[in-house]
Amino acid sequence: FTSTAVGFAVQEKRLTLEDPVISFFPDKLPLQISGHLAAMRVRDLLTMQSGHKSDPIGKMFEAKDLVRGFLGSEIEFKPGTHFVYNNGATYMLSAIITKVTGESLRDYLTPRLFEPLGIENVKWEADDRGVNFGAWGLHLTPEDAAKFAQFCLNKGRWNGKQLLSEGWINLATAPQCNVVAGEDRSDWNQGYGFQFWRCRHNAFRGDGAFGQYAIAMPDQEMALAVTSGLRNMQSILDRVWEILLPAAEEKPAAPAPADAAALAEAVTHWEMPVLGSA
Repeated sequence: FTSTAVGFAVQEKRLTLEDPVISFFPDKLPLQISGHLAAMRVRDLLTMQSGHKSDPIGKMFEAKDLVRGFLGSEIEFKPGTHFVYNNGATYMLSAIITKVTGESLRDYLTPRLFEPLGIENVKWEADDRGVNFGAWGLHLTPEDAAKFAQFCLNKGRWNGKQLLSEGWINLATAPQCNVVAGEDRSDWNQGYGFQFWRCRHNAFRGDGAFGQYAIAMPDQEMALAVTSGLRNMQSILDRVWEILLPAAEEKPAAPAPADAAALAEAVTHWEMPVLGSA
């Protein structure tokens, strides 16, 4: 969602992918600006190639001012050359959106994305300066996540209207960089786009902590949302490819009218109990 907000801002010519990160926050720069910091672009934040050896988010909170903490953190690599999962980089994208629009990330996306898709009562946690965290804290229903996956599958189109350019969706969901080396072919080694992970089977996804997924599967014309609470997030994707994918590719015979009516009646009464806290 943060990446998509950047896409809207680029579409509205409020910023570009090549804008230096330091250009947005002249009042929060360290006394000495390193060559790596000066070279960091919006594109590098989107691909999590800001040049950090590790996520600076902890040190950002220690600094009390998250933007100042990010800009003052050590940047060990040339931006654009080294991937590391980086919550701080995503927060900075949110801060940039707020800087160039005068609105929080949530408020900026509301008329452009949330309202057109019918996503209501959006809550997004923010810091004491009103900047949404960007990397976490967005509360959505599974249906909302599925709508977003379908929006991406539709190449930015919804109900016959092109909300966000097809070119941006293609760019954001394409592999912009490699993630890890080696023989592991899991769904974390398929490349990374603009805050989107590539998956096996030509799919791509947005992730939330502990297995919240919005998955777009272009080859099957299928959008999938998953809500779970597991630390082994790969196990969830394994089940998608092992069970759901083959079923989606089958061409089942149409059910008999009586069977279809019985199924429709049955699912109207299905429910799962809500688990309470211990």
